[in-house]
Amino acid sequence: MHDVEARVLNAIDDAETVELLAETVRVPSVTGTDAESDLQHRFARLLTEADLDVDVWKLDLDTLRASEGFPGTEAERVEGYGVVGVTPGEGEPVLVLQGHVDVVPTGDLAKWQGSDPFAARITGDTLHGRGACDMKAGLVANLAVVRALRRAGVRLVRPLAVHCVVSEEDGGLGAFATLARGHSGEAAVITEPTSGTVITANAGALTFRLEVAGMAAHGATRAEGVSAIEMFWPVFETLRRLEASRNRDLPALFDGNALPYPIEIGTVRSGDWASTVPDLLVAEGRLGVRLDEDPAEARAAFEEAVDGIAHPWLRAHPVAVTWPGGQFASGRLPAAHPLLGEVNAAVAAVRGGVPAETAAPYGSDLRLYNGGGIPALHYGPGDVRFAHAPREQVALGELREVTRALALLAVRRCGVR
Repeated sequence: MHDVEARVLNAIDDAETVELLAETVRVPSVTGTDAESDLQHRFARLLTEADLDVDVWKLDLDTLRASEGFPGTEAERVEGYGVVGVTPGEGEPVLVLQGHVDVVPTGDLAKWQGSDPFAARITGDTLHGRGACDMKAGLVANLAVVRALRRAGVRLVRPLAVHCVVSEEDGGLGAFATLARGHSGEAAVITEPTSGTVITANAGALTFRLEVAGMAAHGATRAEGVSAIEMFWPVFETLRRLEASRNRDLPALFDGNALPYPIEIGTVRSGDWASTVPDLLVAEGRLGVRLDEDPAEARAAFEEAVDGIAHPWLRAHPVAVTWPGGQFASGRLPAAHPLLGEVNAAVAAVRGGVPAETAAPYGSDLRLYNGGGIPALHYGPGDVRFAHAPREQVALGELREVTRALALLAVRRCGVR
């Protein structure tokens, strides 16, 4: 290993990195909250302390919402901030390390087994807490890289950029705003959790809303009415059949995943009185978008399936389909792009062996970066099966390993003076 590389690796302070992760998890930065903004300002300060040139700006939400390609949002939001730090150097950053600061809500606190979701509890070599996996460990790894470069006294030939974004969980507003701001780069690693693999493609996910009509009547004379709940059942069965048809002939990147394009109903609301036949049901969910599929085609297939339900009531009272919230297209790293080989080489140098290349069944900022002309992939600490769950956690050994691989990648891709 090159002497400079060894010096940078030796400058990584594992204890400091773990403490920063714990501090970051303790900030309850749920999408759209004040804590999300607080964490952005904290990372701006940390990047400044690492000698990066930092751009902090308040998002112009009205302009972004009116912009072509706006990715949609689900959480209520009154403000948001962008944060980008760039190391000194000439020209466009040759590498971007990107991560999002927002986390999903905790859900039922009782499911956290008596533990505060934001306590950042450590047991053995594992840190528990909301956001530990998705994706504050990745954020902290990015910062640990630039801290190590500064501590080692290494100056890069070409700039390295660190992008900290908001609102990834509900559509990607922060990444969209960062690209609209003009921040760019030759390639990007998004440090989402990848379980030791390298993810080069994402399926997409489109949020939908269904409104199923019924006819109200007194519960004692229910035969005089039509229950919107009962009318939802043939809709649900239709969606399960559509899901099965869309998950045939899968790409090899999804090897081992029999359902990379799920259709899931997340919320159902119906009725306003216990003894009244409900006259409306509203269901919301997500439609998986296949790799390289135009989201408009996915929406059309969904609407055609719902519109084609052979039920007399639904024929006369069609289900209303709308598309609020996050709209994630699919995305993938361009074929034969050198970034994949460079990441593989850095990982192999740290742990030995080339990581598997896979695709993910969920949407992410990857599609915005690739679509915006910045080839991107995922490589980061954590197992996505723990994300969004009351058992959310990250193995600290993975954090250490990923930080070292990213540090090597930065030195090799950016070059040293």
